[in-house]
Amino acid sequence: MSKLLSAMIAAVFALSTVTAFAADTAAPAPAAEKKEMKKPVKAKAHKVTKAKKVKKVKKTAMKKEEKKDEMKK
Repeated sequence: MSKLLSAMIAAVFALSTVTAFAADTAAPAPAAEKKEMKKPVKAKAHKVTKAKKVKKVKKTAMKKEEKKDEMKK
């Protein structure tokens, strides 16, 4: 009885191992490519204006100066 139980457990383990290996190495089925029409993205929505860039540069420069002043104290 114990030999039969051991054989069944070994068979289940072997079957699960083989199934996992086969699923891992199997190539996925090629998916049909869909060419959907997308709306064009407006260029102005993604561009940062020069004024905003200048403000960011000024803010970072001011923060650096503040840190230098604090370190001197």
